[in-house]
Amino acid sequence: MRIALSTDHAGFEQLKLLKEFLISKGHESVDFGPKEFDAEDDYPDFIFPAAEAVASGECEAGIIMGGSGQGEAMAANRIKGVRCMVYYGPAKAVGAVDADGKESADEYEILRLSKQHNNANMISFAARFVSQLEIEKAVEIWLNEQFSEVERHQRRIGKLDK
Repeated sequence: MRIALSTDHAGFEQLKLLKEFLISKGHESVDFGPKEFDAEDDYPDFIFPAAEAVASGECEAGIIMGGSGQGEAMAANRIKGVRCMVYYGPAKAVGAVDADGKESADEYEILRLSKQHNNANMISFAARFVSQLEIEKAVEIWLNEQFSEVERHQRRIGKLDK
C-alpha cells in the first residue's frame, strides 16, 4: 500500500521510525515532511500536501502526527475526500461493544470502527500520548481493516464528501 506520511515537530522522530516499520511490512511511504526538525514549524504546511495526496488517490492512506493530533486531523479533514480520525492510544469503551453491538474487550475497537463505518482514509496520532509500539500496533490494525460497504455508511460518507 502507498501511504502518505507527515507530521509537525512533535512527531518528527516517531514518524521516522514509523516509516521504517511500514517499509518492513511491505508498504511504500511518501514523506511530505518536514525534512528536518524545527520546533517553530506549522503543521498545515506538511499536512495539506499529504491529505491532498490521499484525496487524489496518489496515496491509498495517510498517517499523520502532531502533539495532540487534533490540529493535524482538522487540517486534513478540510480537504474534500479525506476522512481523518484521531488516535490517542488503546482505550476500552464504556459498555464495551464492538461495531456490531456485541460485547467486546478489545481496546482497539475505535480503529476498526473508523474504517468499518466511516471508511477513514487517514489517521492522526497524538504523538505525545502514544508510544512507538502502540503506534505500530494501531497502524497494523487500522490498515488491515475494511470498509463495511453497508448502505447507511455509504450514504453518510457521501454526505461528508459532497
